Amino acid sequence: MSRLAYVNGRYVRHADAAVHIEDRGYQFGDGVYEVCEIRDRAIIDLDLHLDRLDRSLSELRIVMPMSRAALTAVLREVARENRVRDGLVYIQVTRGVARRDHYFPVPAPRPALVVTARSLDRRKGEAAANEGIAVITRPDERWARVDIKTTGLLPNVLAKQAAREAGAREAWLVDRDGYVTEGGSTNAWIVTADGALVTRPAERGILRGITRTVLLKAAEAAGLRVEERPFTVAEAKAAREAFVTAASTIVMPVVRIDDAPVGAGRPGPFALSLRGGFHEHAQHTPI
Repeated sequence: MSRLAYVNGRYVRHADAAVHIEDRGYQFGDGVYEVCEIRDRAIIDLDLHLDRLDRSLSELRIVMPMSRAALTAVLREVARENRVRDGLVYIQVTRGVARRDHYFPVPAPRPALVVTARSLDRRKGEAAANEGIAVITRPDERWARVDIKTTGLLPNVLAKQAAREAGAREAWLVDRDGYVTEGGSTNAWIVTADGALVTRPAERGILRGITRTVLLKAAEAAGLRVEERPFTVAEAKAAREAFVTAASTIVMPVVRIDDAPVGAGRPGPFALSLRGGFHEHAQHTPI
């Protein structure tokens, strides 16, 4: 079966999908995106993702290309047509097509919308979680507004590539003061010796991850102590456990940071328990 994509009002074969060469997302990274998990034919935490999409667009002064109800219908249709039971749906909105110029075009063009979906093998994710992943640390060289989920991800790409070349799965970015901000595509967490979950506050220094937001609620419901504060690389290496969160990884245990094992060097009970119970606290929108 051919994959299907939605591009600016049309459902087209994925292999034939294209945007104009002067789309500002292509030329300037002038756009935003969201990635939602699909699990058991349901989009996970859709309302929270669309709320964040609204905020990102507002911060860049781009209007939503269609109503929320219409966009939800598009997401569900693309997921259904691609027969995704478990996987991801990707949403990208750019300022649109205009002559190349750094200024916002006047009049404003129609925002461009692309939606794609693909399947993932849940068994591979579970196998990775049971084994745990390694991360490396890299200087955080991104722009200051990482709270906006923009398509301008070159520093993230370089950090993730460095991780791959080092035999790791993720890179934890470190600010000038030596504190971990977040991963190249994930939020970062540790578990202290006395059992507190620690993650950096979701201010302008990190993206307010949707999985992070739901996990905070899950931790509260479980009676766990959470500390939203910065932590150093040294504290992370000395932690009882560490893990990352994202729509694509859910809760993924970290068993090595640079050259140091975390805890016993294997996935710990906090991360595995939170991963196992995460979807009980998530919103499920059937496709």
